[in-house]
Amino acid sequence: MLRRGGKRPGPASAIAAAVVVLAMLLVMLVRCSPAGAPDRDAKGPSRPRTAGPVVGWGFTHTQFSADHGTDAATDRVSRLLSAHPMPQNQHLMGWGAGNPEPSPGRYDFTDLDRRVALIRRTGGTPVLTLCCAPDWMKGGTAGQTDWDALEKAPEPAHYADFAALAGKVAQRYPDVRHFVVWNEFKGFFDDRKGRWDYEGYTRMYNLVYRELKKVNAENQVGGPYLVMDSFVPGDDTHASDVKGPWGSIDQRTLDAFGYWNAHRAGADFVTVDGSSYSKDGRYAPDPFTAARKFADVGRWLRARTGLPLWWSEWYVEIAAGGGGDRAKVWSERRRIAAQATALVEMAAGGAAGGFYWNPEDEGGGGDGGGGGCPGCLWSSTERDDGGRELPMMQLLSRFSAAFPPGARPPRELATGRAQVLGLAGEHTALLVNTSARPDTATVDGQDIALDGYQVRWIDRP
Repeated sequence: MLRRGGKRPGPASAIAAAVVVLAMLLVMLVRCSPAGAPDRDAKGPSRPRTAGPVVGWGFTHTQFSADHGTDAATDRVSRLLSAHPMPQNQHLMGWGAGNPEPSPGRYDFTDLDRRVALIRRTGGTPVLTLCCAPDWMKGGTAGQTDWDALEKAPEPAHYADFAALAGKVAQRYPDVRHFVVWNEFKGFFDDRKGRWDYEGYTRMYNLVYRELKKVNAENQVGGPYLVMDSFVPGDDTHASDVKGPWGSIDQRTLDAFGYWNAHRAGADFVTVDGSSYSKDGRYAPDPFTAARKFADVGRWLRARTGLPLWWSEWYVEIAAGGGGDRAKVWSERRRIAAQATALVEMAAGGAAGGFYWNPEDEGGGGDGGGGGCPGCLWSSTERDDGGRELPMMQLLSRFSAAFPPGARPPRELATGRAQVLGLAGEHTALLVNTSARPDTATVDGQDIALDGYQVRWIDRP
């Protein structure tokens, strides 16, 4: 067969071509992170990546994580994560990653490379949330980064540029197979219309979706990462028919979701986030019953999409300060019980996975009990004695291992007590006492005692 141009190669050119091909193969074999295949070193394992739309339960790296800090503390976290491999999510820009394209065609993946390398090194399944956008895509000056403008959306004229950047990222990290498009509709609220600009988001989403699939058809892409804001019963400002004892979802959110779902170019999974409390910071009727919102919303979403459901973020505790409920500060025991309750409700609502927003700060959590960093997965890596496992890490890693992707979906478990929640997997079950008072649950004919706010795992035949 003739090559294009009509010239048949002679022996010398054939040998040269063979040498080029061999060289290219060698380069492909030895490529390593950040841009190539997962690295393998003494600090942690590498494992096969999940290719399907379900990755399971894990966490999101935020501004401060285990890629910075003292050697002793970061090594401690690396060992901790390697011992409990989970999916790990990182944002494209912000939350620990710098501007990936400060000027058109000029890239800087230094921070993102470092985060992806951490995920690879510790055996996690990598997930990238494609947010946020370089300044020049949203009206800023090329070559500059205004972090106060981080949450602005790209201008419509630059949606294609953002999609091209997403494709560049997919090419740089070929082992990453899971991509979430944008975060919480940031910058897409139309103040003039008083609603979300779901048309604009969906246009951008479709461009990104097609670009990622063009890079690799096996790439898994999802959205729309809307916040499932709700109002307590009696607050009918934007009430909807998706409701429960906790209140009702903002109808404007459902309108945005409905438009995306009807006009998306495709999706491998659907992802949202939300809190058990209302938009104005109230629980209805109480912090634990309010978590039923996760189950009710999950069932509604699954019924309308049929896609695997992820919770990209979830929250159960209103930040301290401000008055009223906001002034409350929970004990770590109550906090873990509330988080376990949310996990049970999300799974009961059909969620296939979720990402805990790890709130590690620059210097907190050094006491080893979470007091300096409430809800953190590990204590601050800025301290030599940091990087130690905290109670939320124990809960999340155990939940991730007990209910892995590909296993039979967990189901609610009857406990005989209204205040004790149960979730059953194939060979294990999680029990949560949602009361401060001790109680006794009955599972498989056996009585199981639980202290107030106790989270307990049991083996089942």
